[in-house]
Amino acid sequence: MIRAYKFLMRPTVRQEQALVEMLRDHRSLYNAALQERRDAWRHVSKTTVQYGMQSAQLKEIRAFDPERQGRWSFSSQQATLRRLDKAFAAFFRRVKSGDAPGYPRFRGVNWFDTVDFPKDGDGCRWNSTPHDAVTRVRFQGVGHVRVNQHRPVAGHVKTVSVKREGRKWFVVLTAEQDQPEPLPATGSVIGIDLGIANFLADSNGGFVPSPRHGRCAAAKLETAQQALSRFPRRKAKDRTANHRRAVQKVAQLHGKVRRQRLDHAHKTALGLVRAHDFIAHEDLKIRNMGKAPAPKPDPDRPGTFLPNGAAAKAGLNKSINDAGWGVFLTILHAKAESAGREVIAVDPRNTSRTCPECGHTAKENRPTQEKFHCLSCGHHAHADTVGATNVLRAGLVRRGANPA
Repeated sequence: MIRAYKFLMRPTVRQEQALVEMLRDHRSLYNAALQERRDAWRHVSKTTVQYGMQSAQLKEIRAFDPERQGRWSFSSQQATLRRLDKAFAAFFRRVKSGDAPGYPRFRGVNWFDTVDFPKDGDGCRWNSTPHDAVTRVRFQGVGHVRVNQHRPVAGHVKTVSVKREGRKWFVVLTAEQDQPEPLPATGSVIGIDLGIANFLADSNGGFVPSPRHGRCAAAKLETAQQALSRFPRRKAKDRTANHRRAVQKVAQLHGKVRRQRLDHAHKTALGLVRAHDFIAHEDLKIRNMGKAPAPKPDPDRPGTFLPNGAAAKAGLNKSINDAGWGVFLTILHAKAESAGREVIAVDPRNTSRTCPECGHTAKENRPTQEKFHCLSCGHHAHADTVGATNVLRAGLVRRGANPA
């Protein structure tokens, strides 16, 4: 199995300048390759340029511009071209499926923050000074950069990436490991229902409150963004010191909220994985749930529109994004795989409208957001607990076991 590690780097002033130049030159290569593809399609009879053709030009590019391109790793530049190729592959896939195409865009200074090295030892070397008391990672053209390694790396390091987040630099590793020993069996199964009022409810009647990290930081974010909006839009090199501080403040607040969500997701998922052998959850289409409602043209007055609840839906979408369901489910599946647990996603339709006692399904069974009252048998319960119970039963059926 593959596991990722992320460590904070502590480069010197000169090394940080070299890292900035590395990002700049790889961004320049990315944008030039994108421009070549655009020009070939527009002006050369709709010719399609592929990754192999652009990769073959790298040798000439490095020889022509040794100051900027020739000093960096050849394989890292190939990885940058593959990154563009993946962007075009995703673009054509969206076109075929009928989604919004999203043509690949040119990357500005603040929109290109990662350089990948496909193989440890080719342009980079993890733990380049193993006999030193301090862990270091070596990058071609940068040198040996000090790393704050807060936990050991298990397995064989496969790839290395350097990433900039605000004013901090990180090294991201992927390591190939043997399948770890599974956790001891507990004999417990559980279903979970994700929500807004409560982050999740389980089939045992428990609840995990929603932390609402984004809402808690909304006032500070609003103040910081208002301060930033007072500055005219300029390129990064032309910003004043006050402008740069305003940008940094907004980035710091967003970064804190992101880390809080990740911390909450890791702790919640770890608690579930340690306590239960089998976990069932709803197969949520989060991207579709966050879409804005379609406009409703007024048939009596052309050019005008009827109310479509867009304001209320915008508030709901904000709460869905703040909850971070997608991040939590990704982490839950990863931790379950490492621990030898089983996680199954089930169809969420009518899970909170079906009575767990008699099986009666009706919209009226759920008169409010929290209450469930079966019109057939009179069963009373919390609506989220009912949903989690039905999710667990559907998961057990799908696994081939008897319903709980």
